[in-house]
Amino acid sequence: MNDHPYRPTVRSQADLETVWRHLMRPLGFAEGSIWMMHLEPDGRAVPSLMEIADAELDAAGPEDFATLLAELESADPGGSYCFLRSRPGRGGVLPEDRDRATFLYAAGRAAGVRLEVVHLATDTDVVPLPLDEVGLPRSA
Repeated sequence: MNDHPYRPTVRSQADLETVWRHLMRPLGFAEGSIWMMHLEPDGRAVPSLMEIADAELDAAGPEDFATLLAELESADPGGSYCFLRSRPGRGGVLPEDRDRATFLYAAGRAAGVRLEVVHLATDTDVVPLPLDEVGLPRSA
């Protein structure tokens, strides 16, 4: 047994997709969630992962979520934040997946934090949801 936490280094979107594939296996989800991971300024993952149920995110709203991100950033400045939406089901990207990604990108911009490419995990695959996939410009 390995007593050391999984601490990958993320230097590219491909690295991040590999990390999400590792962390989300085996694929298959009962409910929708958002998973959040923090990367240190050197790209090493902080060895903790936060899961936020879709219902909790809906209750918080984008302003409250942006405030949370800003507070997290002030407590541990630098680095970036990574998000993955998981949901049950097969198939490609759905409109609600794009809506979730848009919510996350907007909250990150409002909080002034650096976000990596948002990803989606379904029962069959993990795929990126870059800004142009959700219809947002690359810069504010």
